[in-house]
Amino acid sequence: MKVCLVTGASSGIGMTTALDLLRAGHVVYGAARRVHKMGAIRAAGGHALQMDARSHEDLDRAVDTVLTQQGRIDVLVNNAGTVLHGAVEDVPLDQARDQFEVNLFAPARLVQLVLPHLRAQRSGTIVNVSSIGGEIALPLGSWYYAAKHALEAFSDTLRMEVEPFGINVVIIQPGIIRTEFEDHTAAQLREISGNGAYRAMAEAMAQRSETGLDNGSDSDVVAQVIREAIESDQPETRYAVGWMADKLLELNRALPDREFDKLATRTLK
Repeated sequence: MKVCLVTGASSGIGMTTALDLLRAGHVVYGAARRVHKMGAIRAAGGHALQMDARSHEDLDRAVDTVLTQQGRIDVLVNNAGTVLHGAVEDVPLDQARDQFEVNLFAPARLVQLVLPHLRAQRSGTIVNVSSIGGEIALPLGSWYYAAKHALEAFSDTLRMEVEPFGINVVIIQPGIIRTEFEDHTAAQLREISGNGAYRAMAEAMAQRSETGLDNGSDSDVVAQVIREAIESDQPETRYAVGWMADKLLELNRALPDREFDKLATRTLK
């Protein structure tokens, strides 16, 4: 049994992961802004913490609560995140900075908070939920991809630093997953880039997003992989999981840049 803190647990991958870990017998604290959405976690025997990833006070309080109530922490799942769509030229830089605040600096702060305790135990697992966008990039999502690329570089360095203390660092790279994460994609695209030089590309992507993700994977396939990594004595450093994850990563690694660019933009012209 491990004591786990899962962020972004009010929906999607975070919620499913928290419930999967509870079913497996672990102690689980789910953290999210929308604490009222975590009734299922409480009903399953878990704990729900209100936490805004943009608030360092909330991050500190979440870790302190786990340690005060359980006396230890074994697992941190950094899943909370946000996404932003729009052309580089159009996206206000304050919104770009927010991508890094939520998708990079909040996970980094939580890592700093839990590491002293994991080092003292000489055990533990940090799971950083990235994306296939941690390796590839597609049009109209520059700041999201930049933040996820940064999260992966951060995780790679972290892994090497903490390995001598018996701590595992795992990167999860979901592919196309059916969640509410991108519910506002079309509106964002039209608001930020719908009236300027990139409007044709933005509208094409907006219309694609509105057709839904019928071919996406359910979030439980990601949750199962996260649990397997947590329960493994020697997990893989990266797990690509979900529809199109392996295929898109393989294409990106194999194709010359301009060939991948053509593939990525083919349906947006």
